[in-house]
Amino acid sequence: MKQMKKICVYCGSSPGRHPEYLAAARFLAEELLSREIGLVYGGAHVGIMGEIADTVLKGGGEVIGIMPRALVDKEVSHPGLTELKIVDSMHQRKAMMADLSHGFIALPGGLGTIEELFEALTWAQLGFHKKPCGLLNAKGYYDHLSAFLDHTVEEEFVKDAHRAMLIVEKDPTILLDRFATYEPPEVNKWIDRKNT
Repeated sequence: MKQMKKICVYCGSSPGRHPEYLAAARFLAEELLSREIGLVYGGAHVGIMGEIADTVLKGGGEVIGIMPRALVDKEVSHPGLTELKIVDSMHQRKAMMADLSHGFIALPGGLGTIEELFEALTWAQLGFHKKPCGLLNAKGYYDHLSAFLDHTVEEEFVKDAHRAMLIVEKDPTILLDRFATYEPPEVNKWIDRKNT
């Protein structure tokens, strides 16, 4: 099994409509703590972002936040992190999150959460990294997204092997177990131009 020292978690700066979303953040945080895995995330103290950071910090774990200066200036940064890295742009933020992490998980969130995860997944598809990407599908939040990704395969825009690169689980224990045994597919996106 692979040793993962830090996991990047993308998630909402809002708590969402259902309490199960915040609960999923706490469950994932507890699982990270039990495995001595540090958290890398966007650095905010609000919403699901704040919930997962607070839970890891309360358990004595490491939390690294990465935030563009423009957001720090709006006073949304978490004041009690192990480390807060301030960058100049969202592009720098995402690159640093990727560099520091051994895998990527999306909890429920909005457009930014989805965009960040799909960028990491696209980099994996292109072979820029071999790190696992996953969805923690709390209360079925990502059911429709998973169905859409299945549709992309049916319509021959995504290969089966690349679709399978996104690990989807409702239980953080199972998700992290699958991360630990993850092996990237040996599929070249560019060989078969009919199905890219």
